[in-house]
Amino acid sequence: MPINVICPGCQKRFSVSEKFAGKKGPCPKCKTQIKIPEVSAEDVVVHAPESFGPKDSQGQSVLKPIARREFTVSRVQIIASVSAVIGVLIGALVLRGGEVSPVVLGLGAVLLGPPLAMAAYTFLRDDELEPYMGRSLWLRSLACGASFAAMWGVYAALKWLVLGGDVELFQLVFLVPPLLFGGAVAAWAAFDLDLGNGAFAIAMYLGATIVLRLIMSLGPF
Repeated sequence: MPINVICPGCQKRFSVSEKFAGKKGPCPKCKTQIKIPEVSAEDVVVHAPESFGPKDSQGQSVLKPIARREFTVSRVQIIASVSAVIGVLIGALVLRGGEVSPVVLGLGAVLLGPPLAMAAYTFLRDDELEPYMGRSLWLRSLACGASFAAMWGVYAALKWLVLGGDVELFQLVFLVPPLLFGGAVAAWAAFDLDLGNGAFAIAMYLGATIVLRLIMSLGPF
């Protein structure tokens, strides 16, 4: 680090290397003997380490730090999700005790899927990953929710085409794991959830649909 010096004779200002600190020497202009001051601790400047990676023509790093976004759910998303759940619940209460067509059941399963998928993502997502928000979150929730509803479609097909419409309790041991695995894969593909959290997400959905079936007096399965 250079030391700034002022000649007491001619008042010329110049700089010398810090290796001459504390030594005497002649002024380069008037030859007056000058004692170079010592380097004080206040004069020491700690330089930041040079950055690694590619640089531009000005010597500046072209790599920029990644700014993480805080995960937020918009008011519109909250209102839409809550409205869908309430709408399905009201529909279940209206249809309670009556004959419900498979079309209505399928429509309810589809409408319930996206809001529950979005709700599961809000607290099951990996905080180390960049969150999905806005339109991307909507589309992924729709895709994941549709996949969840499709699990019920697979179950219904097995129930009626393979088991003749009657499902015994022990048969659920063979039917439920594939549904959980299929939903876990869907949650992994849509939201990057690990399979354990994905299975929990589809379990939330299946639990909610079972509750609605009980409200409509259809039995859990």
